[in-house]
Amino acid sequence: MDSVRFGRALGIGARLAAKTLVTAVDAATAPNPSAGKTAGAQAAGGSEDRSRAESSGARLGEKAARTTAQAVETGRGLKRGGRRFGEAIWGPFVKASNQLWLEFTGVFFGIFAVFAVSNAWKMRGEWHEAAGNHDAHMHLLLAVAMAVVFGYFCFSSFVKASRRGKRS
Repeated sequence: MDSVRFGRALGIGARLAAKTLVTAVDAATAPNPSAGKTAGAQAAGGSEDRSRAESSGARLGEKAARTTAQAVETGRGLKRGGRRFGEAIWGPFVKASNQLWLEFTGVFFGIFAVFAVSNAWKMRGEWHEAAGNHDAHMHLLLAVAMAVVFGYFCFSSFVKASRRGKRS
């Protein structure tokens, strides 16, 4: 081999070796390109993933809000339905039992009024027999007062029961 050809071969080889060396040094000092592509892909895809995650999180949040709203509305509807059911079932029962109670108390007061009238009638006869007896006169007045008071309570209870019966 002659020196010219040898120099050229060496020169070309040296240049290629130098280029290879420079490329190797640049590659060694530079960040990992595959990691950079992965990091870049992750950064680009990560932002996409993050936006997907955020949008899916937002969708999950919206879905949770809808579900919560439905649960609250279901609870309110259940309360309204229970109240309506109570009014439908217990309302007539309460009205009827209230009317029945007024009639029962009217009968109870009526019984006392009848006993008071009965005693007043007996004392009326005794009062005519013993005209000067002050105690018999007071007992008669007390029996009449009891008959009037209990008679009023009896009458008013039946009137209230009649009015309540007409309302329903």
